[in-house]
Amino acid sequence: MAATPRTPTGASLAETQPQPGLRERKKLKTRIAIRRATYRLIAEQGYEATTIEQIAEAAEVSPSTVFRYFPTKEDIVLTDEYDPIMEAELRARPAGEDPLESIRAVLTQGLAAFIEEEREEVIQRTRLMVEVPAIRARMTETMATTSELLVHALADRTGRSRDDLDVRVFTAAVLGAVREVMLYWAARDHKDDLIALLDRALTTIQGGLRL
Repeated sequence: MAATPRTPTGASLAETQPQPGLRERKKLKTRIAIRRATYRLIAEQGYEATTIEQIAEAAEVSPSTVFRYFPTKEDIVLTDEYDPIMEAELRARPAGEDPLESIRAVLTQGLAAFIEEEREEVIQRTRLMVEVPAIRARMTETMATTSELLVHALADRTGRSRDDLDVRVFTAAVLGAVREVMLYWAARDHKDDLIALLDRALTTIQGGLRL
């Protein structure tokens, strides 16, 4: 959902966390290889013309391996490895900080890092969100996983239960704002400042829609 957020010291959160074992590193390497092969093929021949078999061949894995990591072709485009990192960064925000400000800091820092490090992938992903209805529909489904992670973190930070309606509504509003920002940015040919758009959207949630 986001890129590698930065800690107050400037290091990425991933650098401060226990490093994964060999098996997990191999799985991550395979996931990245599949995703990069997919983006390369889509750039060359389009989304609809790109098949799982072609992706598997380009990534040097079997089609069954592709499906083991990504249940659908849409998931290859939409899935990344940053949701757990974002959750951990949210939990690490200062105690007593306003929840919206915590979310704002985590999301804006994460997106800024993502754009800096993988701008072309972000552009291609968001363009496909606009152009391919199946990806846009699947995005709504996959955001449920991100939502659960953030709900748990926010509930624990605020001392509320994880099924608290206010926490769930707040989280849904934030993720809905992120979704609309991405679509708006892509529809305008990625000319706007994405971080400024996100900040504007979160400010709208904070203050409401005024005449």
